[in-house]
Amino acid sequence: MKIGAFELPDPVPELRTPHALIMIRPWVDVGSVGTLTLARLERHYEAKELGKLARPGTFFDLTRYRPTVRNVDGQRVTTFPNSIINVAQPENGPDLMFLHLLEPHAMAEDYIDSIVELLKYFQVSVYCRVGAMYDSVPHTRPIVVTGNTGSIEPRPGATPPLTQQRGSSYEGPTTIMNLLTESATQMGAGVMNFMAHLPHYAQLEEDFAGTARMLQVLNAYYDFPSTVVPTRRAERQYRELDSAIETQPEVKSVISRLEAHYDRTYETTAPSAEPPTGLSPEIERFLRGLDKEL
Repeated sequence: MKIGAFELPDPVPELRTPHALIMIRPWVDVGSVGTLTLARLERHYEAKELGKLARPGTFFDLTRYRPTVRNVDGQRVTTFPNSIINVAQPENGPDLMFLHLLEPHAMAEDYIDSIVELLKYFQVSVYCRVGAMYDSVPHTRPIVVTGNTGSIEPRPGATPPLTQQRGSSYEGPTTIMNLLTESATQMGAGVMNFMAHLPHYAQLEEDFAGTARMLQVLNAYYDFPSTVVPTRRAERQYRELDSAIETQPEVKSVISRLEAHYDRTYETTAPSAEPPTGLSPEIERFLRGLDKEL
């Protein structure tokens, strides 16, 4: 079955007022927080592939998103980068669609239209985008998550999930993928956007603290076991980061100033100063090398 540019093998399941959980790569997926968040939920809910783009090269520059080749049973198999839709049908709660979306390089309007057509076909009732960005925050404080949930309330008894609920005041260049949020609103779906703010000096390829915090936020709306949250792995990763910077006084000084700024911004109502910025090139090279060790 074709829906827009997406190919869905038959039989296509009937979904019950599904919620769409969406990550967009590489935009706002630093630390792979969106990727890891969806992957852990998919594993817990035993999600199955629903469909993917029939011809991904229509939308993606395959010299930028590279195909991969593997040896399978003695045969060379090439896999193309793609936007993939997975689906899970929990016994309790709404059905869940997991959209792993790549940002397009061409035919972007058609790409957006195809995704919106998919959302409309399955009558998606909630559109929830998760992601992460780098910010002037310390790894020694709880991960900040900002966003907007509109009129959608957390489940009864859940801890209020967001550090701050706010819409974006940014004006300037952006991604065409923002049109998905506008389209979801126009089709009457509830819209939630969550953004984790990660320490800019660490830049880990897989940030498990950011992933754990994002899953804690989602748990306020989707009641899944605490074992889904990689708490221990997150703590271990940031302990290793502590050890790596212990002998770097310049980094420790910057982190102390970030802590003071964080405390003023998120733990009091006092006006905050500008966050500290700027590390020497030597320290930046040192921190970039941490990802290979962690």
